[in-house]
Amino acid sequence: MDISVVIPLYNEEESLPELAAWIERVMNANGFSYEILFIDDGSTDRSLDVIHGLAKKNENIHAVSFSRNYGKSPALNTGFRRAKGDVVITMDADLQDSPDEIPELYRMITKDGYDLVSGWKKKRYDPLSKTIPTKLFNATARKVSGIKNLHDFNCGLKAYRNAVVKHIEVYGDMHRYIPYLAKNAGYRNIGEKVVHHQARKYGHTKFGLDRFINGYLDLGTLWFQSKFGVKPMHIFGLLGSLMFLIGFIAVIVVLILKIISMNSDSYHFYVTNSVYFYLSLAAMIMGLQFFLSGFIGELITRNSPERNNYLIAEEF
Repeated sequence: MDISVVIPLYNEEESLPELAAWIERVMNANGFSYEILFIDDGSTDRSLDVIHGLAKKNENIHAVSFSRNYGKSPALNTGFRRAKGDVVITMDADLQDSPDEIPELYRMITKDGYDLVSGWKKKRYDPLSKTIPTKLFNATARKVSGIKNLHDFNCGLKAYRNAVVKHIEVYGDMHRYIPYLAKNAGYRNIGEKVVHHQARKYGHTKFGLDRFINGYLDLGTLWFQSKFGVKPMHIFGLLGSLMFLIGFIAVIVVLILKIISMNSDSYHFYVTNSVYFYLSLAAMIMGLQFFLSGFIGELITRNSPERNNYLIAEEF
């Protein structure tokens, strides 16, 4: 199979028929063998009924429906696990991503040799309240990830070599950093394509301003995991050892001052009256806690076997 199109969605009943017809038209015009995987993220409207109707008309359409709303990352991860195409295309269901971009994205993966190609909505039809934070967010992501050539990390329209989606795990809200996840998995040939961004035709956006705050927190988490996720002792053990050493040296200094004062008639030093004594003890205790945290982190690494188990109400 040439292409798998993975489409996460939440309450997009109005746009689905037009999107499915558009994708089908593009695929047939280019002679692609394909599948469309709709991942219904617990929609409360008629989205699933609409997909059922579309699947009856087109055998290439399949769907997974969550029993409740989990978020975009779990939906993408579920679609990635099921994708069979040599190239996997992701796009949003709101018609702001154009299926006409698919042939060129496919060519860049299969002919140019990219592992991942991310869309760049250079001209956007979003309000300033969204575009300005997006620019700041992308600048930070480029700096932290080291992927200097991407302008839009969070663009929903992306193309992947099949092996890439099988070797990354998208959880929480990590869909914003899929290029970073791919890089950490060893897929470093990451490209970008300017894509057409259309104004939303139906409904309204499902994301609020809180996504920018969460985005920075997730970026910090991803950076820490990429640096120390496999070896947490490298950071916690180092910090713990340094703090314990500083505290231990401080205690020795305090004890030396006490011995000196015991042999002096004019100088009296009381250990329990010195704030430095308590600070040194606190440093030693905190250092020990950091060290033990690193040790526990080594035991559990960061894996949770239940992290990507979602209740699926229906699949066809």
